[in-house]
Amino acid sequence: MNDRPIALVVGASRGLGLLVAADLAKRGHQVVLAARSQETLDAAARWITRQGVPETFVHTAVMDASDARSVADAVEDVETTVGPVDVAIHVAGIIEVGPAENTTRGHMEHAMNIMAWGPVNLADAVVARMRERQRGRFAVVTSIGGMLSAPHLLAYSTAKFAAVGFTEGLAASLAGSGVTASVVAPGLMRTGSHAAAEFYGDRQREYSWFAPAASLPLVSMDAQRAAHAIVGGVLAGKPYVILTPAAKVGARVHGLAPGLTTRLLGVVNRLLPGPVDGATKPIPGAELAPSAGQLVKVLTSLGDRSRRRNLEP
Repeated sequence: MNDRPIALVVGASRGLGLLVAADLAKRGHQVVLAARSQETLDAAARWITRQGVPETFVHTAVMDASDARSVADAVEDVETTVGPVDVAIHVAGIIEVGPAENTTRGHMEHAMNIMAWGPVNLADAVVARMRERQRGRFAVVTSIGGMLSAPHLLAYSTAKFAAVGFTEGLAASLAGSGVTASVVAPGLMRTGSHAAAEFYGDRQREYSWFAPAASLPLVSMDAQRAAHAIVGGVLAGKPYVILTPAAKVGARVHGLAPGLTTRLLGVVNRLLPGPVDGATKPIPGAELAPSAGQLVKVLTSLGDRSRRRNLEP
């Protein structure tokens, strides 16, 4: 046992969660990587140790963020075998892209179970313990999509709005306790998430607009820079950590003129691919990428580089 503080990152087997865990380790934390698969967790742990972090400072915990009992049991095991959790960050999420007309209740429930109930499950497992110790940092990586609802991301935005409301309310309730809760609301980041994102409706056309948007440097933020900023804000106990200029502008404009913002997003929606009858089954971006046009492949080159680096599919 050592005296390094312990940080639990849920959704740490790839992408942003992996980078957040690595940044915490480099700042002197023992990190517990949590996800549903031990195989992917082992690969993530090896990835972090290759960054110069000693193996003894990297742990894994299998949990399903959407299952309250799974999260509670995993946290109990971590606190027993590793030590008290000082920092808990929920990063786990999914991205499903498609028109509202093709969005089903199943899409909504899947998104809500992971990105709305997931943070609640984690808070239920760790916050009371933090209160007793009168110290702790709790955070949920939401999205600018949880502050203004983007077209063709209806299920995603619905779940993220719930996560923002929960975390903001929790932050207020923790005032003066020594424990903080942070809403992390980034815009698009180059994590390589376009490969793991799933698309329905006119799937190939949906991929062709989303993948470049998640890859281009003027639109998306470098994921390692984002992870560093997220960890810094969470450890400082900031109630809100909003990243990317576009996200900051979008949040301010929506706050001042929500009606105008909604109308503008409606214009954007009309420029995006229309619905396709019966096309509700999501297809991963990794399966759509080989059929993308040459221009799309060029525009996603930076995102693909991040995908390979960050263990995305």
